[in-house]
Amino acid sequence: MKANELHSKLRESSWRRKLTETEQAELRAYLAANSDARADWEMESALNAALTRLPDAPVPSNFTARVLQAVELEEARPHGWSWRWNWHTLVPRVAFAAVVITFTGLALHHHEIYSQRAALARSVAFVTRGQPVPSPEALENFDAIRRMSQPQHADDELLALMQ
Repeated sequence: MKANELHSKLRESSWRRKLTETEQAELRAYLAANSDARADWEMESALNAALTRLPDAPVPSNFTARVLQAVELEEARPHGWSWRWNWHTLVPRVAFAAVVITFTGLALHHHEIYSQRAALARSVAFVTRGQPVPSPEALENFDAIRRMSQPQHADDELLALMQ
């Protein structure tokens, strides 16, 4: 057995009863090997002696009934976490949850609006980077240019002459 375990065992035994001769010999050997533990042991034994000189406290006549009542109350009490409607603690928690939910909703709404505006700005920038708009003079002959780009039917007489 280790020295510290032996010391702890002897100390606990001295709380309950007087040490035997064998235990006292083991204690003397331990204290001789560990001189710093001697002051602690002397204080411990002086405290034990003072406690043994104290008179026994009178026990009330209903002591057993009170202990059994406390045990019954402890057994009847639900163990673990249970809901108790304590308005003093419930109202601040609900208020805090409402504030958090409100701010979260506002933040998400603001983020959505910002995202929509950013997408609109990107689309406007894309359109402005495209082909430049022609001048009004170029658009005056738009109908004629458009008709020229349409496929025309081949002139059969012209094709016959070319052959």
